[in-house]
Amino acid sequence: MTQPKRITNFAQAAVYTLVVIAILVAVNYLANRYNKSIDTTANKRYTLSDQTQKLAQGLSQDITISYWDRADSFPAARDLLDRYQNLSSKIKVVYQDIDKNRTGAIAAGVNARGAVLVQVGNKKEQAKTLNEEELTGAMVRALKGGDRQVCFTGGYGDGDLSDNEGNGYADVKALIEKNNYKTQTVPLIPTPVIPKECTVLVVGGPKRTYLQPAVDAINTYVEGGGHAMILVDPPLKIGGQIDENPALDTLLTSWGVQTNKDLVLDLSGIGQLFGMGPEMPVVTKFEDHPITRPLKNLAAAFPLTRSLTIAPAGDKVEAKALFSTSEAAAATTNLASSDIDIDNAQRGARLLAAVGEFKGEGSNKGRVIVVGTSRWIANQFLGVTGNRDLFLNMVNWLSADEDLISIRPKDPEDRRLNMNARQVALMFWGSVVGIPVLMLLAGLSVWWKRR
Repeated sequence: MTQPKRITNFAQAAVYTLVVIAILVAVNYLANRYNKSIDTTANKRYTLSDQTQKLAQGLSQDITISYWDRADSFPAARDLLDRYQNLSSKIKVVYQDIDKNRTGAIAAGVNARGAVLVQVGNKKEQAKTLNEEELTGAMVRALKGGDRQVCFTGGYGDGDLSDNEGNGYADVKALIEKNNYKTQTVPLIPTPVIPKECTVLVVGGPKRTYLQPAVDAINTYVEGGGHAMILVDPPLKIGGQIDENPALDTLLTSWGVQTNKDLVLDLSGIGQLFGMGPEMPVVTKFEDHPITRPLKNLAAAFPLTRSLTIAPAGDKVEAKALFSTSEAAAATTNLASSDIDIDNAQRGARLLAAVGEFKGEGSNKGRVIVVGTSRWIANQFLGVTGNRDLFLNMVNWLSADEDLISIRPKDPEDRRLNMNARQVALMFWGSVVGIPVLMLLAGLSVWWKRR
């Protein structure tokens, strides 16, 4: 009876072993095929942004991402690239050993380790570095094709892209170019012509009055299917005086947006959080629009802004409100004094921005956004609250890149642990000395009881 019993026990052990091996094989197969992870970091550091997810979910073409490096560097790259591959079945990631495939690297135009190439059909784009913003940007360029230009008007005291001072536009130029647009300044004097290659035109707060030919050029561009962002400051008569712009105001009114000669004040006191007075209204609620939908948890600030009014525009264009102040606001029409008379200002919510879309057949329709201040994208204020994301969402909507409208990837949060000398000493004695001693005492106690 002993021999059959041993055989039975051996058979059972063999079956159990095979079952365990089969389970391990199945688990590893499923883990490899369905690579999922959970991001528990406070700022979702290891989660791809809404921008990237929208882009991946809307893919209609296959994308191949090729990573060129030495084989021992592949594991570090997988941390990011696998997240892209998990977003869509249309995204394929290929790892190329640059040492073993020199001819392939030369043919692909790769001359350095760590190169990332994105290919859609016959079109290739290269990411400058292996991070989300660069990689998603390369995908956008490969999918969209062609250069996209954001043109800023010049010649009438408009915002200067080369100015690094507080009121300059150097920071917004860098922001635009980082998001895969090119920038250029288009002078409207002496020859006012908007180039056809301008994907978006930004009228950045002219301080001097536009001559009629300049306004006509803007009108021709937009009504011909162009897309423009018009930033018009209130005509203040203090400090650096800003002229009234009657020809431009008339054009905007014909597009359904009337500019008011006033200065909007925020009486809620929230501007004090940013070191500003009531002259900087802060907007926390937006109208439902592709530009503003992703900004539910963000606010935007608009220093020295005028109010707008939606005006009748006939059947040519449909104008809508984009965002307004809260009811804790007022508007003063005294623009010639630095002393603000809040008591005599008219109370109530004020419209600060509007959008308009031209009607007609075909896809080549004009689009326009009007905002009552140009200072909100100046160097001094671009980084305040949600201004950066709101501006880029506007540019994306104007350039018909709605799939890019979202919050941009954020820099990893600095969560370093700062400890003083006493805390370091306590950690040392507790973890290096205390825990091992407790374990030793516990072992001795068990030995003593069993002795």
